[in-house]
Amino acid sequence: MLLKLQTGTDVRGIAAPGVPGEDVNFFPADANRISQAFVIWLSKKTGIPAAELKIGVGHDSRITAEMLKDAILKGLTAQGAKVVDCHLASTPSMFMSTVYDEFRYNGSIMITASHLPFHRNGMKFFDVEGGLEHDDITDVLNIAEGLSEAEGDCSAVEEADLISSYSAHLCDKIRAGVNSADCYGEPLKGLKIVVDAGNGAGGFFVEKVLKPLGADTTGSQFLEPDGRFPNHIPNPENKQAMEAIRQAVLANQADLGIIFDTDVDRMSAVLSDGSEINRDAIIAMMAAILADEYPGGTIVTDSVTSDRLQEFLEGHLGMKQHRFKRGYKNVINECKRLNESGVVSPLAIETSGHGALKENYYLDDGAYMAVKLLISAAKANREGKKIGSYVEALKPGFEEIEIRMRISGEDFGTYGKEALKVFEERAIAKGLKVSPNSYEGVRISFDTEEIKGWLLLRMSLHEPLMPLNIEGARPGDCDRMKAVVAEMLDGFDRIDLGKLA
Repeated sequence: MLLKLQTGTDVRGIAAPGVPGEDVNFFPADANRISQAFVIWLSKKTGIPAAELKIGVGHDSRITAEMLKDAILKGLTAQGAKVVDCHLASTPSMFMSTVYDEFRYNGSIMITASHLPFHRNGMKFFDVEGGLEHDDITDVLNIAEGLSEAEGDCSAVEEADLISSYSAHLCDKIRAGVNSADCYGEPLKGLKIVVDAGNGAGGFFVEKVLKPLGADTTGSQFLEPDGRFPNHIPNPENKQAMEAIRQAVLANQADLGIIFDTDVDRMSAVLSDGSEINRDAIIAMMAAILADEYPGGTIVTDSVTSDRLQEFLEGHLGMKQHRFKRGYKNVINECKRLNESGVVSPLAIETSGHGALKENYYLDDGAYMAVKLLISAAKANREGKKIGSYVEALKPGFEEIEIRMRISGEDFGTYGKEALKVFEERAIAKGLKVSPNSYEGVRISFDTEEIKGWLLLRMSLHEPLMPLNIEGARPGDCDRMKAVVAEMLDGFDRIDLGKLA
């Protein structure tokens, strides 16, 4: 069943052999049927006949991209839609193809599986309102179930250099943001910026954005698209990936390092001294950049951010933090909801590096986040400062751990919810500081002689897992919190507590 390919608001599966025990379950025929269904769904939603719809298709560097694209183009044309091949692109640029005047597509498809391994691939969908929601994807897949593979006439498929238009848009944003009359054409002159694209789709950022704006990009690495990702996983959350960009920054004495994930909807950074600007720090940095423009504004984050980040946002910046559920669409939709209700919320951002700004269509766009960072870096450079000054007041973390405890047996969701309920009751009975505003799981803060730090116990969004996030302030704090969790989950024998020992 095609519904098994749905992962939240995406379609993802195993598209290539090569990993033992992981059989292919996402075939070109599936992509063909799903693309046909997208035309039917989009026509019904918009009221525009299929023959008048214009749909763009792009892809990242994965080894199965061309194979799947061929099937998708045939599926779209079989339903009568006008189709444009945008070739190698980023996920954010595919949404912008519905916005830019020279394109104005009714919808678009991005072929990507984000940061997942080389043998996986998938599809993301956009219309003029943004990325499709979970229920939209379900509807598309249900339509696809009733369709057969079809081969349309691809001779009329157009081609477009979308990534160049997107890059020009980013360049304009930087020039306008820096607003420096003395070097308007090259506002990044004097800055050395190292980029790590992880052999994904982000290499364009060096050639089409940084170099035209005057930046020295010496030391940038893994810019060539290679769908086997031979150097490291293109994922800013991956330790090896972050160490690779960190070493590149230090070796080249760069002012700033930028790392993208495969399809460029996420980014993190490294400062000139090798400090990593990821997880809590990337949230702190983006909030600090926005603080003057949105005084007292609300930053929507996912649930696993630290207490020290909240202290920085609210105590240092004078902004507000709204911790919400994990999942980038969850935080984005909550940001939209807050703004619609009259609460000024300029940014929705996860510790994963997914960041969406209100000013940028609530689009999680790693390149646009990099643009905001570069504008601030250029301004700081002109004032004889470093971009790191924005987050100097963020207290450093000591130790962070995520433990994913498996739940065995059937109906794991109900069992996990009951465990969380009892866990919270036991925590309150022990007099622990339980957050009253946790939208996901149970969060406890510790500030005693015995333990300093925080923990969050929650259910996984999709799997029979109970993740536990812990951050300790001193040696031994994490182990002491693990012991507290083990005590308060006593009796729940379907939860694997072995990792708490």
